[in-house]
Amino acid sequence: MDYEVIVVGGGHAGCEAALASSRKGHSTLLITGRIENIATMPCNPSIGGSAKGIVVREIDALGGEMGRNADKSLLQMKLLNYKKGPAVRALRAQADKITYPKNMLKTLQAEKKLEIKESLVEDLIINDQTVCGVILEDGTKISSKMVILTTGTYMKADILVGDTRKREGPHGERPSLFLSDRLKDLGFKIIRLKTGTPQRIKKDSIDYSKLQLEPGADKLYTFSHDYPAEYKVDQQIPCYLLYTNEKTHQIIRENLQKSSMYGGLDDVKGIGPRYCPSIEDKVVRFADKEKHQLFVEPESLFYDDIYLQGFSTSMPKEIQEQMVHSLVGLEHAEITHYGYAIEYDAIYPTQLKQSLETKLIQNLYTAGQINGTSGYEEAACQGLIAGINACLKLEGKEPLILKRSDAYIGVLIDDLVTKGVRDPYRLLTSRAEYRLLLRNDNADLRLRDYGYQVGLIDEQRYQKFKKKKEEIEALMEQLKNTRVIPSKEVDEYFEKLSSPKLKDAISLYQLLKRQEFTMKEIEYFLSIPYSEEIKNEVELNIKYEGYIKKSKQEAEKMISLENKKIPVDIDYSSIQNLASEAKQKLSEVRPTSIGQALRISGVNPADISILMIYLKRCGYES
Repeated sequence: MDYEVIVVGGGHAGCEAALASSRKGHSTLLITGRIENIATMPCNPSIGGSAKGIVVREIDALGGEMGRNADKSLLQMKLLNYKKGPAVRALRAQADKITYPKNMLKTLQAEKKLEIKESLVEDLIINDQTVCGVILEDGTKISSKMVILTTGTYMKADILVGDTRKREGPHGERPSLFLSDRLKDLGFKIIRLKTGTPQRIKKDSIDYSKLQLEPGADKLYTFSHDYPAEYKVDQQIPCYLLYTNEKTHQIIRENLQKSSMYGGLDDVKGIGPRYCPSIEDKVVRFADKEKHQLFVEPESLFYDDIYLQGFSTSMPKEIQEQMVHSLVGLEHAEITHYGYAIEYDAIYPTQLKQSLETKLIQNLYTAGQINGTSGYEEAACQGLIAGINACLKLEGKEPLILKRSDAYIGVLIDDLVTKGVRDPYRLLTSRAEYRLLLRNDNADLRLRDYGYQVGLIDEQRYQKFKKKKEEIEALMEQLKNTRVIPSKEVDEYFEKLSSPKLKDAISLYQLLKRQEFTMKEIEYFLSIPYSEEIKNEVELNIKYEGYIKKSKQEAEKMISLENKKIPVDIDYSSIQNLASEAKQKLSEVRPTSIGQALRISGVNPADISILMIYLKRCGYES
C-alpha cells in the first residue's frame, strides 16, 4: 500500500491535514484509533472564542473546514467584545457534540483521494533521516512520501482522578504507547503536559432560575466567508452564568491534597495550561478572589449533558459531588460524567521548521497538541498548514509561511518554533503585536489569496472574493469623491447628531472619521447599494485608518528583518563575543532570519548586533 501522504490521528488537526492533502489531489490515508471518534470534542462544546474565533475565520479563508463545519452544527453564536475595539472582537459558537463530528466524517468520506483506516501507529519507517511510512500495531507497513503526526493527547495518555491513574485516552480508548518512545529514540526532546475537563451535569437537575441567562447574538453571524447562516436567531440554545462561592473554595482548600495535582498522585510530571487552569489552581493561585466565573453550556440536542465551563478538576468523585452541590442553582445537580486531568507526551516544538516539518526527520510533519498547544482551533490551523506544506513539498514548491502580520496562525506557529512551550500553549489577542491588522472581519482579505494560490479555494469562491474587494474599493472611492456642502439642512442634521457644523465642504470619507458618524448617518447623504458586510469593512478601515497605517509601518519594519536571512548551518559556538545563552538558544532554534532570532527568549539586542556583524563579515547578509 503506497500513499503520498499519511495522516496519523483523526482529531481536529488530522481532519484539516487530511482534507488539505486530498483536496490538493494527493492520495491520502488518515489513520485513527476509532473512526467514530473522528473530530470529537472531548472537552468544551465550543468553537472559537477570544483570538481563537479569528483563527477559525482564517482557517476558512485558507480553504479549511472547521468554520464551515461549526456553522452547520450550531447551537448558539456570539460575537465577543462587540462593544470594544475591532481588534479584539471574535466569534464563539456552541457546537453540537453529536452533529459536529458526524458532519466532519461525512466531509472526509466524500473526498475521492482520501481513505480512512482504523488502527494505531506504533512506529515510523525511517531511511536516511527521511520518513518513508508507518508501521501499524499488527506489524503492517504502509509506505508514503509524507507523514503528518496529529496524535493529540494520546501519546502515553493517563487519566488522573484523585489518587487513581489509568492509561487511556479522553474517551476511554487505548492510547498510543510506543510512538513517543520511538520519537525519543530518533533524537526528539519529549515533554510531558497536562490538561483537564470539568463535570457534565444532567440538564433537568439544574435550577436555571438561580442562574444568569446568556443568550446568543441577536443577529446572524458565520465563521464561513462563503455560505449563509443555517440557524435562526430566535432558536439558539442559551448558556447560563454562575459563580463559585466561599463554600466551594472551602471544600477545595480542605481537600486539596486529594487532587491528583496537589498530592493525590506523587508522580505527576505534566504541566497544566496556564490560561485555562483547573478550579483547584484558581483557588490556590488567586486566593484573594471571592468567586470565579463559570458557565453552564449545552453540549447537544441529542442527549442531556450540560458542560460546566471553568470547573475543570482532578479531585476524587466524592469531592466533586460536594463541589458541584455547593454552587447556587446546582444544589441538586446530577453528575453524568466526572471531571479529570489527562497527562500526555508531546514534542518540544523548537524542533520544528516554520513549515511544521521536523528538523530531525525529513518529510515528517507534526500538528496540534503533539506540538504543545491546547484547544481545537490551535490544532486545526496547524493541521491545515502541515497538510498544505507537505503537499507543496511533494510538488517541489516553497512552503506557505504566514508572517505574524498575516494571521494569528502565523503568530501561533512562530511562537511555537521560536520560543517553545512550558505549558500547553493557548492563543490570546495579547500575543499578536499587530492585532489591529488581524481582525475577525478581514480574515479573507488577508488570506484568501494564499488559499487560492495553494489550490484550496476554487474559482467560484475566489471570484466572489474578488468582487468583494472591488466593492470595498469602489465604496471607498465613492466616499472620497462625494462631498457635503454647508447648508441650513446640513446644519440641522449635524445639530441632531451633536456634531460641529461645517465651515467648508467635506468629503464623506473625512466625515466618517467623526465619532458620531457611522455608515448609517452617511447614508443620509448617499445611497449605498452594497451589503452590510461591505459597509462595515469600509467603516472600520476609515475610522481606524491612522492606527492601521501605523501598524502596517511597524509590520513592514519587522518584515525587513525577516528578509535578512540566516543560513541554517551556522556554527553559533564559533561566533566570538556572543553570549553563552544566545549561542545555546540560537543553536537550538536555528532561526531562518534576523527577525526570528530577535524573538528568541535569551537572545538580546547586543547578541543580534554581533550576529549581524558576523553575517556581513562572512558575506551572508542579503
